[in-house]
Formats: sequence, C-alpha cells, structure tokens
Amino acid sequence: MNGSDILQQSNLPYPYRRGKVRDVYDLGDRLLIVSSDRISAFDWILPTPIPDKGRILTRLSAFWFKRVGIEHHLLSTELPPELADLDEAAALAGRVMITKKAEVIPFECVVRGYLEGSGWRDYQTTQSICGINLPAGLRQCEQLPNPIFTPATKADQGHDENVNFERMQRELGAAIAEELRSLSLHVYEQGAAFAKERGILIADTKFEFGWHDGKIILIDEVLTPDSSRFWPVTGYEPGHAQPSFDKQFVREYLMSTDWDRNSPPPELPPEVVEQTRAKYVEAYERLTGERF
Repeated sequence: MNGSDILQQSNLPYPYRRGKVRDVYDLGDRLLIVSSDRISAFDWILPTPIPDKGRILTRLSAFWFKRVGIEHHLLSTELPPELADLDEAAALAGRVMITKKAEVIPFECVVRGYLEGSGWRDYQTTQSICGINLPAGLRQCEQLPNPIFTPATKADQGHDENVNFERMQRELGAAIAEELRSLSLHVYEQGAAFAKERGILIADTKFEFGWHDGKIILIDEVLTPDSSRFWPVTGYEPGHAQPSFDKQFVREYLMSTDWDRNSPPPELPPEVVEQTRAKYVEAYERLTGERF
C-alpha cells in the first residue's frame, strides 16, 4: 500500500459539509460525494483510517445502485474534468460519486432480517422492536419470520433514536411513511436474496432517502459493510454473535480495550486495520464477483 491508498480527509474548493465518513461538496446543480477512509464506532470518528475503505464503499454502492430497481441519486463515479488537475486527484480516484441534489428525509430507514444489535437488546426487554411485537423465544441473531421496518430519527450528534412507525407517519404523513417502508423492504429483500447466493447474509441495513423533483429517491450509500451487518452463510448459527464482514470487528476490538467511550478513542493497531480492510475487500469481492 502507498499514500494514495489512504484518504483521511479531502479539501476541495467548494462549499462542503463533512460527515463521519463522507465529505459532501456542492457543485451547484449536483453534489460531489467523497468517501474517505475514516471509520466510526460508538459515535466517534476513530483516529486510524482503513486503507481503501472509501473506494470499496463507493464501488459497492455503485454496484447496488444499478440493481435496486428504484430511482436513486447516483449519476457518475468519474472525477469531473475540472478536478483532474488537482493535487488530490490521485487520492480521489475511485472514491467519488456525482449525484443529484436531494432534500434529505430526516429518518434512517432501517430493515432488520435477523435479531441483533439494538433490536436484540430491545427484544430481550420488551419482546418487540420499535413497537413491532415478535414471537417469544427468539435467539440472538435468529432470522425473523419476515423482515421488519424499524425507522430511526437522524441525529446530528450522538445516537440515532429508534422510533415506531406511527411516529414516522405523524411527522411525514401516512402515505410518505408507507412509501418509505415499501421501498426499504423492497431493496433489502432483493439485496438479501442476491447476497445469500454469494455466501453473505445481510442481517440488517439502513437506507436514506431524499426528495428530488417531487419524487422520493434512494441516496447516500446502499448495502455496504458500513451501513449493514454482513455475516457469512457458512457457519451461521443463531444463539450467539456471528463473525462479520463489517465494522463490528472494530467495535469488538474497542470493547476489549479499557477505552471508556467518553474520551477520544485510541489508535487501532496495525493488525486490526489490516484485518478490517481484508473483511471489507472480501465482502466486495464475494458480492460483485470482481477482484478489488
């Protein structure tokens, strides 16, 4: 690996906003979204980047956007000609999406096919998730009878808050909430079936949507290891946590340290960085059938 394999932060001469992973630039009639190699966990951006992570997320999102069968924001993954001469051009290659401008709908559209994470914690307490009652006796990581839609409010700071569908209906209107649920379940079910054939279970995922020209379109990223839990089909066994192809590996490392989650997080050791990169690469290669 060399320096161009890592991009911690981009700095382009356009108005921008910086998220945990992506730098979003306003080009006037379009957006330029740069996927950096930053990685976040427990609502902190970690000081150690994962080489090539931004390229993997960009390529995998582009792969899925072509297959989701609904309207989305992606226009191109090519660097605009006006940026080709920038010093950062080499580092940006493979990390950019040119997209339509959309007004973001302020809900995370979460779909769960298996019982893990905050859903598992809620189920243990209430036997329900976001107001959806579930059968008794389900085990950690067990497949649900049917995928469920469990929205969350989008938080600028701190945790997103899981909410029930009725809250989404009240804030957005019943028809819009129903459309978001239907689109989310459609994309998840199509993606999960495709991924399972390639040896990956998509346990859960989150989508973002926005308004463009009076229509709801899919935005941000889609079915990546940053926005989803990916588990190998081989060896899947409910009743305990599963090995993963996503950043759960980093979360587990951090939980093994004495970091208190209230102060700046520690650097990741080289072996954790290398193994995390390898997991992202393997997920990409399994799903797309292409070498990274």
